[in-house]
Amino acid sequence: MYSFTEENYLKSIFKLSYPLLEGVSTNAIAEDLSTKAASVTDMLKKLAEKDLINYEKYKGVSLTKKGSKVAISIVRKHRLWEVFLYDKLKFGWDEVHEIAEQLEHIQSEKLIDRLNEFLGNPKQDPHGDLIPDKNGKFPELEKIKLSEARIGSRYKITGVKDENVALLQHLEKLGIKLGLEIIIDERFEFDGSLILNLKSLGKVQVSSEVANHVFVSIL
Repeated sequence: MYSFTEENYLKSIFKLSYPLLEGVSTNAIAEDLSTKAASVTDMLKKLAEKDLINYEKYKGVSLTKKGSKVAISIVRKHRLWEVFLYDKLKFGWDEVHEIAEQLEHIQSEKLIDRLNEFLGNPKQDPHGDLIPDKNGKFPELEKIKLSEARIGSRYKITGVKDENVALLQHLEKLGIKLGLEIIIDERFEFDGSLILNLKSLGKVQVSSEVANHVFVSIL
């Protein structure tokens, strides 16, 4: 069993390195966890002693096989709890992340297996992030940025680039959510903004900035 802080570090390293699983800098971890680089260095030494990471000063950090297994388990729990909070308890997709940050540290594998079964073995969380199975394998999903979508084609919203609360609240106001089917009606050459046809919800215009943070899959 590991401390909450150790688990948070492992999850951060995994998140920053996925999917290429390359070395992560100390500064990047410090920024992600909103802490000081000196504190990160101290923790990395402890994690290396437990064979959870590969760490050499000035050469970046990577997860060992043991560390990767722990990190993916935390990611799995976090994303399953987000699905539960969103689908069953009706929290907004801008609210679930902070609550799941607390629930992800529950250690009971039996509870998580039951939760996964209860939710119907979901493949994605409310933000479109993939949920690994109990063996640590991630499902495959082809997706592109909304900004890369073709005019006149039909797509389904499959995720967002990050969990920025302001972005999620903005999308909510526009009626854009995970699983929504859309048609790209028009792209403005001047600023790259798009007109989206949301079918029964009408049409909305999104900026190029928003389009760069939303993922879609073609139908």
